[in-house]
Amino acid sequence: MSDSLRQAALDYHALPTPGKLSVELTTPAQTQEDLSLAYSPGVAEPVGEIAKDPETAYRYTGKGNLVAVISDGSAILGLGNLGPLASKPVMEGKSLLFKRFAGINSVDIEVDTDSPEQFIQTVAAIANTFGGINLEDIKAPECFHIEEVLIERCPVPVFHDDQHGTAIVTVAGMLNALEIQGKEISGVRMVCLGAGAAATACCKLMLAAGMRKEQITMLDSRGVIHSGRTDINAYKGEWARDTDMRTLDDAIAGADVFLGVSGPDLLSAEQLRSMAPRPVVFACSNPNPEIAPELAHSVRDDLIMATGRSDYPNQVNNVLCFPFIFRGALDVRAVCINEDMKLAAIEAIRAIAHLPVPDSVREGYGGVELCFGPDYILPKPIDPRLLPRVAAAVARAAVNSGVARLPYPGHYPPEPR
Repeated sequence: MSDSLRQAALDYHALPTPGKLSVELTTPAQTQEDLSLAYSPGVAEPVGEIAKDPETAYRYTGKGNLVAVISDGSAILGLGNLGPLASKPVMEGKSLLFKRFAGINSVDIEVDTDSPEQFIQTVAAIANTFGGINLEDIKAPECFHIEEVLIERCPVPVFHDDQHGTAIVTVAGMLNALEIQGKEISGVRMVCLGAGAAATACCKLMLAAGMRKEQITMLDSRGVIHSGRTDINAYKGEWARDTDMRTLDDAIAGADVFLGVSGPDLLSAEQLRSMAPRPVVFACSNPNPEIAPELAHSVRDDLIMATGRSDYPNQVNNVLCFPFIFRGALDVRAVCINEDMKLAAIEAIRAIAHLPVPDSVREGYGGVELCFGPDYILPKPIDPRLLPRVAAAVARAAVNSGVARLPYPGHYPPEPR
């Protein structure tokens, strides 16, 4: 990052008021009568109603439009385990995106513990305050256990965005890229470099979208995850293959798809050159991808490439899904965010990329021409169609799959923001 950009980022967070969030009032609080209704004695009435029927909390409080963004700071962006307090700017940023793109109120919570069980206890104890829980920046493999237990214990939907948000956007972009390349997800061979939370979730959702496990070769820092290894945990063991491949060189030769969720500069020009014709390369390590786009395009003129960066085409960015998934889930009071809802989000996101791009989006990206093709496989985050289309698809899937406690909203789809 340049010195000027670094200073601009620090100033953005410090000025004119420290942080990125504030609290606003939704009711008048000017007169004695206002205050008597807002607090004592009037507040006793909704208290009594909620005590009789907890569901009325959705009527008399902001619970139904409130999400908690929660982290222990053990895997902050690509920066590692810097602790809960250092994660606060990221969690505030997540809350900003919830409000900006989906009108959802959000509060960030940083839990100061190294114990997964204590983290679980803390979140479970406060979960009913909120309409949903967004877990963020928690290291693997602990994040898998934490999410699994919290989904079982919490009465509201729990969603680890580093896993499922990344997976939803990745699969949406991958399906579109394969379509352009004339390939089917059921017939390609994919190499996944990385075996953490994002990698595991991406591969699981690839299976739900039509890929088979035998099509996937996963690697960690020690090489191919194969059935002969004894140094892998149960989560990695799910992806162990009976194969003679041991290195990335072995795995990448002839592969159709490379998915990188690992670290910078780990895919060489020679390895890319050895891939099958018309390859798809998702180099999603941030801020520096597994292979620089300039290098990749100099080696192959037949590839489609995506990264996690906004300064290159085809950015894989979680903001394309998580605000709208929660919007749909909250509005039908879903008890969880299930696979049907994730697949519905994938289809809605990928379909938007096929449509003509609104002028407002083109203007927001410097007037560049955008149309479905190798440099435009995913919609841009500012596309106003994301909210109505993705939220509606998720809400409908929740109702149809039986996890919604309210019917499909009569006012849907929601208005673009």
